[in-house]
Amino acid sequence: MNLSVSVKEGETSNVAYVSGEVDVYTASKLKETLNPLAEQENKDLYVDLSNVEYIDSTGLGIFIGTLKLTEKSGSNLKLRGLNDRVLRLFEITGLNEVIEIDADKREEA
Repeated sequence: MNLSVSVKEGETSNVAYVSGEVDVYTASKLKETLNPLAEQENKDLYVDLSNVEYIDSTGLGIFIGTLKLTEKSGSNLKLRGLNDRVLRLFEITGLNEVIEIDADKREEA
């Protein structure tokens, strides 16, 4: 499956809307989009995963790298819209302890 990422830029934050599957084949596209956003100083990054059904370990690595970049730039990373399957993956790996995940699993578009 393909991956699409669209970005809505604001004054104090950016939102990346991700759709599709995040895996070894699509992770580089996600990284290319998220890294420049994460490097913006004092500008929080929200990643909406409402339309993501699958993330593999490569995808998880992208989020770890993005987290490090936001911390370095004085910003925050927050994930939202995770379905039960994707949320469970973050819980199993313990990443939900280091990456902020919105309590509302699904966000309306």
